[in-house]
Amino acid sequence: MKKRLNKKVNGSAASRCLLPALGLLLSLGSMTALAADKVRFQLDWLPGGDKAPVYVGLQQGFFAEQGLEVTVAQGRGSHDAITKLATGNADIGLSDLVALLQAKAAENVPVSAVYSVFSEAPHAFFVRSDSGINSVADVAGKKIATSPFTSSNVFLPLLLDVNKVDETSIKLLKADPGALNPMLLTGNTDVVISWITDSEVYKSQAKEAGKTLTIIPWYDAGLEFYSTAVVASDRFLSERPEVAKRFIKAYAKAIDYTFRFPAESAAAVKAAVPEVDATVAEATIRSINGLVYNDASSKAGLGRFDAERLMTTWNWTAKAQGLDVSSFDPEQAVKRGFIPQTNLSSAE
Repeated sequence: MKKRLNKKVNGSAASRCLLPALGLLLSLGSMTALAADKVRFQLDWLPGGDKAPVYVGLQQGFFAEQGLEVTVAQGRGSHDAITKLATGNADIGLSDLVALLQAKAAENVPVSAVYSVFSEAPHAFFVRSDSGINSVADVAGKKIATSPFTSSNVFLPLLLDVNKVDETSIKLLKADPGALNPMLLTGNTDVVISWITDSEVYKSQAKEAGKTLTIIPWYDAGLEFYSTAVVASDRFLSERPEVAKRFIKAYAKAIDYTFRFPAESAAAVKAAVPEVDATVAEATIRSINGLVYNDASSKAGLGRFDAERLMTTWNWTAKAQGLDVSSFDPEQAVKRGFIPQTNLSSAE
């Protein structure tokens, strides 16, 4: 009886000892959940297939795995995104690298690029497939319609020069972005300037009109440079460098997933932003694969900035803006060391 009593007493004591330990573990678990680092992500435009990785990172839990709580804000262009980062209204986001180079050269804005997303620029000519226009050289003497706001306009004279097209031979028309494709389909213009990221919307509209389109990327016609990049406020990078590294690690994982599973990734965008058409988003993801995975990204490593290509990007930017190339070192716009050593490099 005495032995059984001792066992009972000892068992009760052990249970009492375990309770505080269990409570401590639960408390630590709660503290870990509460301690997720908050990160404000700023898009450079409206949500769509080309913005899928951040939504994939949220839905698949890639950010949560890194102890991050990420919120996403829509944008109104690269300059808008850079301004919000520079003024502390966002921590990290997306921007055209060319826009960042311009801003850094002009005002030394406290924003830096940390990860290359599009290592080829998305600028392109859109033409009707029956137009007889098969290359940039063929636009000589044609009507070209463009949005007054697109950064492509800055590079058009350079593109024409490289391809020996007399700029005075073309007639440049400026119209609202929503009117460009209807103008092309109805024959009111021969060529439209747009981005490859818009190709699926354009093709869908053309199909409804019983027509097909041909897309002529400018990177196939001599203008090769970096475009969309992950950029961050210098304050965020200096004050929370480990958070930035964890974000990039999760974002790189999300990019890999996005291009391996386009349908699931498009669904992730729609789940977060119901007004997005999942079919168009999926087609967009497929259409921009070459902007992310290409010879440039293979050479430098996905996300990394090759010094020579970075300089080439600045050279084109400076020439387009009439700036002295030697007036700015593009390395000042990039902060290296935030990309994980082992980085996913290709989507099969």
